[in-house]
Amino acid sequence: MTTILESQYGNPAINVGVFALFVVATLGIVIFVSRRRTKATDFYTGGASFSGRQNGLAITGDYLSAAAFLGVTGAIALSGYDGLLYSVGFFVALLVALYLVAERMRNTGKFTMADVLSFRMKQKPIRTAAATSTLVISFVYLLAQMAGAGGLVALLLGVSDKNMQSLVIALVGVLMVAYVLIGGMKGTTWVQMIKAVLLLGGAAIMSFLVMTGEGFNLNSLLLSAQSAGLDPSTGTGKDLLEPMVKYGATDWTKLSFLSLSLALIAGPSGLPHVLMRFYTVPTAKEARRSAVWAIILVGAFFLLTLVLGMGAAKLVGQQTIMAAPGGANSAAPLLALVLGGEVFMGIISGVAFATILAVVAGLTITASASFAHDVYNEIIKGGKANPETEVKVARITSVVIGILAILGGIVANGQNIAFLISLAFAVAASANLPSILFTLYWRRFNTRGSVWSIYTGLVSSVLLILFSPAISGSPSAMLGEGVNFAWFPLDNPALVSVPLAFLAGIIGTLTSKESSDIELAKEMEVRSMTGAGAGAAIEH
Repeated sequence: MTTILESQYGNPAINVGVFALFVVATLGIVIFVSRRRTKATDFYTGGASFSGRQNGLAITGDYLSAAAFLGVTGAIALSGYDGLLYSVGFFVALLVALYLVAERMRNTGKFTMADVLSFRMKQKPIRTAAATSTLVISFVYLLAQMAGAGGLVALLLGVSDKNMQSLVIALVGVLMVAYVLIGGMKGTTWVQMIKAVLLLGGAAIMSFLVMTGEGFNLNSLLLSAQSAGLDPSTGTGKDLLEPMVKYGATDWTKLSFLSLSLALIAGPSGLPHVLMRFYTVPTAKEARRSAVWAIILVGAFFLLTLVLGMGAAKLVGQQTIMAAPGGANSAAPLLALVLGGEVFMGIISGVAFATILAVVAGLTITASASFAHDVYNEIIKGGKANPETEVKVARITSVVIGILAILGGIVANGQNIAFLISLAFAVAASANLPSILFTLYWRRFNTRGSVWSIYTGLVSSVLLILFSPAISGSPSAMLGEGVNFAWFPLDNPALVSVPLAFLAGIIGTLTSKESSDIELAKEMEVRSMTGAGAGAAIEH
C-alpha cells in the first residue's frame, strides 16, 4: 500500500495541518451559531434570519462547488477555450435561476421545492415526485463532490492507492453528516458564507500572482498558455485558444456540446439546494438583495477562473497536471504550489476542501429536509407530524444519504468533477425545471402534467446517462473503456430529456380531466410576485 510520504506535490504534514485547522474552526462556528436551535424552521431554514448580503454570500458558497474551483480550472488548463465554456455556462445559468425562478419560488413556498409545486395541485402525488427527484439530483451532485475530495486529498498526501483514497472519501462523508446533525441550515449557511469569502479571496490572490508574472497583460497570459500547449519545434499539440477542438470533431460531439450547454444553463434553475437558499431570508426584498450579491460574486469568480486555468497551463503544464493524482482536478492546487510554495498550496487546498465540505452539507440538508418534510410529514403523516419527530427523521435521513454518498463517491473517484456536475445539471433541468416553470407561469397546469413532467424528465435523463459514453465504452468513461453497454451517443442527455419533460407536462395537462383551481392559481401568482404570505403554511 502507498504510504503518506514527502511528495513532489507539497508537504503532506502541512496539508493535513491546514485541513485539520479548517475542520476544527468551521465545526466550532457551527456549534456556536446553532446552540439555540429549537424549532423545525431553524433546522430547515435557519429561522429565515439571514440578511440579503449574508444569504448572497451563502448562495455563492453553495453555487461555487468543487466543480467551479477544481473542475473548471482544470478544464480550462487542459482544453482552453472549450473548458472556458463551463465558466460561461455556470454564470449564465445563475442569471436564469435567480431572475426567472428563485424569488418566485421563495415567495410561494415554505421549506422545499415541493411546497411550490404542490401549492395548487394534489399534495401526495406531487410531493412524492418532487421528493424523488430531489433525492436523485442530490445524490448525483454528491458524487461529483466526493470524487473531488478523493482526488484533492490524494494529490496533497501523495496517495495513489485507491483504498486510501476511499478512506478519505469516507472521512468527508462523516464530516458532512456531522455538519448537518450539529448545525442544521443555520450552521451550514455560516459555513457557506465563510467558505465563499475564503474561495473568492484565494482565487483573487492566485490570479494576482499569475498576472504579476505577465505584467497584468491578459493577452500575454493567453499567448503564453497557448505556446505552452504546443510543441515549439513542430507547432503541433493542443491549441488552447482554438474553439471547438474538443467538441467540433464530429456531428455527435457537436450535438454533445449543445446538450452540455443546455444542461449548464438550465440545470441550476432546478437544483433544490440552490433554490432552498432563498427560504433563509425574511422578506422578498432581502431575496432580491441576495440575488444581486450572488450574481456579482459568482461573476467575479468565473472571470478569475480564466486566469487560473491559463496560468496553470503555462506554469504547471498539461502533462504534469494529467500525471498528478486527481488529474484535471489537481490544476488549481498545483498552481498554488508553483506560485507560493507548500504552505500556500496547503492553504488553497484547505479552501478547496472547505468548499467540498460546505457544498455536501448543503446538499445533504436539502435532501433530508425533502424526505422528512415532503414524504414523512405531508404524505405519511398527512401534514400532522410532530415537528421534533420530523427533524429527527431528517437527521436519520442525512446519515443514510451520507452512507450512499460515500459508496457512490468511491465509484466516481478520478472523474472530472465539472463533467460530473454537468450530468447532475442535466437531471435537474429535466426533472424539475419544466414543472417549476409551468407551475409558476401556466395557470392551466395541473397535477397530471406536473407528475408526468417530473417522472419523464427524471427517468429519461438517468437512463440516458447510464447508457451513454459517460458511463461506459470510452477512455474517459466512469467504468472505463473495457466495459461497454453504451447505446446513447451523447455524453449529456439534456438535449433529449429536457424537451421530453416539457412535452410530457403539456400532454399530461391537456389530457387530464382535472380542471386547475383558477382561484388558487391567481393567489399563487400574486404571492409569487409580491411575497405576500410567503412562508405561510400551505393547507388546502
